[in-house]
Amino acid sequence: MNTLAGRVALVTGAGQGVGQGIALALAGEGVSVAVLGRTRGKLDETCRLVRERGAAAEPFECDVADTESVPGVVDAVVARFGRLDILVNNAYSGAFGPLLTMSDEDFARGFEAGPFAAFAFMKAAHPHLKATGDGSIVNLVTSAMVRWDPTAYGAYAAAKQALRSLSRTAAVEWARDGIRVNAIAPHALSPGLKWWTEHNPEEAAEFVSTIPLGRIGECEQDIGRAVVALVGPDLRYLTGATVPLDGGQAYFG
Repeated sequence: MNTLAGRVALVTGAGQGVGQGIALALAGEGVSVAVLGRTRGKLDETCRLVRERGAAAEPFECDVADTESVPGVVDAVVARFGRLDILVNNAYSGAFGPLLTMSDEDFARGFEAGPFAAFAFMKAAHPHLKATGDGSIVNLVTSAMVRWDPTAYGAYAAAKQALRSLSRTAAVEWARDGIRVNAIAPHALSPGLKWWTEHNPEEAAEFVSTIPLGRIGECEQDIGRAVVALVGPDLRYLTGATVPLDGGQAYFG
C-alpha cells in the first residue's frame, strides 16, 4: 500500500536534474507535486512526466532568490492543492571558482539562492506543515562542505554549510510542531555534471574512482528514492540529520 498517497510536495528547482528526479520519485508514491523553477518549458516537461506516473502536478514559475515573493508562491500552492505536507529546497544558483577570483556579488548570490531562499520557504511553509501534524522538510546540501579539497567550491560549500546549520536548528525548534527537517548531500548525474563527464572523460574517471560504490548517483533512483524514504513513515524518528548520498565518498562525522 502506498503510504504517501494523498500528500502534497513543493519541490524547488524541479525543472531538471535532481529536483526533477525527486519530483518523479514522489509522484511514483502518489504524491501531488508543485513543480517550481524559473523556466516554464522545463516545468511543463516535469509536470508531464509526473502526470504520467499518475500523480497531480502544477508548474509555478519562481526565482527562489526573490524571497519577498516566496510567501505568495507557497499560498498559491496551498490554494491549488489544499494542503502542503513536504517541502524540498533543491534550487541553487551560485558561483564556483577560487576565492580570490570571486566577486562579493557572486559570493552573496549563493547565499541568496541557498540558505536565504530556503529560510523563506521554510517560514512560509511552517503553518501548513504544522497543520498536517506530520510535515517534512528536506534541504539539499553538498559533500563539498567536508571534502578533502574544497578548491573552487568554497563559496558553494559555505552557503550549503549555512543551510545545513539552518536545517538542524529548524529540526529542533519545530519538532514539537510535528515537522521533521533533514538535509541530504547528493552526487547525481544532473545535466551539468553529465556535460562535464562527457567533455572531461579523464577527469571524470578520476573523480568516479574516489567514489567507493564506483558510480555517480541517478537523480530519481538514488536521490529521489532516498527522499521518499526520508519523508515517509519508516523514518519518522529521524530529524536533524545530514544524509550523504554520494556513494560513500565523503564522511560526515
